[in-house]
Amino acid sequence: MPAAVTEAAGARLGVLRDALAGIGTTLDEGTTCVELTRAAVRLAGGAAAVMRRTGQTISGYEAITGDADALPDARWAAAVAREAAVPALGTEPAPWLEYVGGTRPRTALCAPLTSGDDVYGVLVWERSGPPLRRAEGELISLLAERAASHIRHARDYETVNRTAGDLQRALLSEPGRPHPNLDIAIRYLPAGGGVLVGGDWCETVRLHFGRTLLVVGDVMGHGLEAAVDMNAYRSSLRYIASADLPPHRVLRQMDEISSKEAELRPATCLLARVDPGRHQVTLASAGHLPPVLIARDGEATMLPVPVGPPLGTGFGGYESATHPLAAGETLVLFTDGLVERRGEDIDRSLARLSAVRFPVSGGLEDVLDTILGRLDARHAEDDVAALAARSHIRQGFSTDAAST
Repeated sequence: MPAAVTEAAGARLGVLRDALAGIGTTLDEGTTCVELTRAAVRLAGGAAAVMRRTGQTISGYEAITGDADALPDARWAAAVAREAAVPALGTEPAPWLEYVGGTRPRTALCAPLTSGDDVYGVLVWERSGPPLRRAEGELISLLAERAASHIRHARDYETVNRTAGDLQRALLSEPGRPHPNLDIAIRYLPAGGGVLVGGDWCETVRLHFGRTLLVVGDVMGHGLEAAVDMNAYRSSLRYIASADLPPHRVLRQMDEISSKEAELRPATCLLARVDPGRHQVTLASAGHLPPVLIARDGEATMLPVPVGPPLGTGFGGYESATHPLAAGETLVLFTDGLVERRGEDIDRSLARLSAVRFPVSGGLEDVLDTILGRLDARHAEDDVAALAARSHIRQGFSTDAAST
């Protein structure tokens, strides 16, 4: 083969390789369609657009590259998109349909966006001038095939993303009802600002005598599986906490139950039983970071708590610690995504949180805004869940009533 021919073939292969590499750079379907039409126009000139198909619903021209007025009759393209089917096994139909019509000589085609057993629409391409060569049609069809594969992945990702997000929102939307003597605010931020969630969660459980159990937990891992396991831990917590056991015994029973579920992922958990009547909080931790206490003057300190092993290990060994909690003071429970930074010692991370000073007259939402802002939580590498609580004594409620 002559060297010039070999060199030309190599150049065309390089152009095709670059075009294919530029399609599907993200998991966003719209972006993939734009990349497809741009690649088609770079390879063959003219104009290109996509008509997407979802079920039997066909979109109009989208992701247009080039002169939109030069594209063929949209009714023809819509009909092709609606009737396109995946080729039967063993058949080799033409990979595109050519269009003839209009007031000036031109070449147009529809290349179905097929992947597996699904059709996601068509790539519509048009060019004035010389007829379409078969090699050009095969290249454009190859681009459409590559884009369809990425569109399939994008739609699968969106489905999982939406399912996980719906599950997490349902679980976080109603974390329980604390007693009226306790104000609560909760925030949840997925890592990277996305929707796909992990196993971070918050909960509040009403107990007897005006006490409320506050809970924050973190199942190891991310995504739908972690969210499902989080639901299992949350259900277990609600059931066990209804018996009004001390926090360390709640953790002990949760650990016993979860350790018998082989497929359940380990989780950290922090319990805080707030007793406004006695002005105190009792803490117990299963491998979780301690809470921060914000005094009425805005100064923050970490409350020490005995740390036992994560839930699901079956080791047990949990203890409780009780601290004063005056009316008007704010207790904040959080998951490690709030403070942990890659390559940084955890003590330094917690010291950064303790160094934050808070407005004296701020509400709970202001407290969370300050924490998330000062620690740049929206750019955290892990999911962040935070629960802020502040007790106050209602008129007619007394310490004697709480101790009855």
